Amino acid sequence: MEKFALVTGAGSGVGKCISLALMREGYSLALAGRRPEPLEATAQESRNYGVRTLVVPTDIGDPAAVDQLFRQIKESFGRLDLLFNNAGIFAPAMSLEDLGHEQWQAAVDINLSGAFLCTQGAFRLMKEQQPRGGRIINNGSVSAHAPRPHAVSYTVTKHAITGLTKATSLDGRQYDIACGQIDIGNAASDMTDAISKGVLQADGSIRPEPVMDTEHVARAVVYMASLPLDANVQFMTVMATKMPYIGRG
Repeated sequence: MEKFALVTGAGSGVGKCISLALMREGYSLALAGRRPEPLEATAQESRNYGVRTLVVPTDIGDPAAVDQLFRQIKESFGRLDLLFNNAGIFAPAMSLEDLGHEQWQAAVDINLSGAFLCTQGAFRLMKEQQPRGGRIINNGSVSAHAPRPHAVSYTVTKHAITGLTKATSLDGRQYDIACGQIDIGNAASDMTDAISKGVLQADGSIRPEPVMDTEHVARAVVYMASLPLDANVQFMTVMATKMPYIGRG
C-alpha cells in the first residue's frame, strides 16, 4: 500500500535529509517550503526511489496558503499518512529587550502558528480518510527544554510546540491519530554552521559546540514513522553526545 507524507521545510537541512530518508522507505512526499528551487532539488532525488513527489511552495504562516497545500495533497494523493512539522526560523541573536515585534511575530508565525495550521490540516484529512488515522511528528528542538542565551522567540515557540504535541496526542486519540515530538540538538546543517565555529554560552563565553550527522535524526524519524498507530514515541531527544545541553548554564 502506497504511503504518503508531508514534510515542511523540505528544501534544506533536516527537512531535506528526512524527506530523502522517507523516500527510501517508500513514502510518496508532498514537499513544502518557502523557496521553490530547493524543493525542486529535493524532488529530483525521488527518481532514485520510484516514489511520487508533490512540490508546493508554501508560507506555512499563512492560513490560506496552508489550506491550498492540503487541497493539493488531497487532490494528488487522496490521503496523508504522516506529517513532519519541521519548518522553523531563528530570530537574530539579541537580548530579550531588544527583540523587535516584527522579529518576534515572524518566529511565532512560522515556528508555532505554521505548525498548528499544518497539524489542523492533517488532522482534518486523517480523521476522514479511509483507513482512518495517521501520524504527526513535530520537530521540537532541545530548545523546547533549555534555552540558549539571546534566543527568546525560538525558545518560547519551541516550548509551545511541546504543548501542541500533547494536545494533538490527546485530541487525536479517538481518531487513530498519533502525535510525537523529536527534540534535536546540534544536527549539522546550514543553520548550525555557527555553532561548530563558536556560539554564546550561558556563562557569557563563546565556545564551539560538537555537532552530529543529520542522518542520525533521519533514522530516528523513520523509526517513529514505522510504528503501527497503536504505538507511539511520545518524545525523543537526539543530540550530539558532547553538546552542552545536560547541565546547560
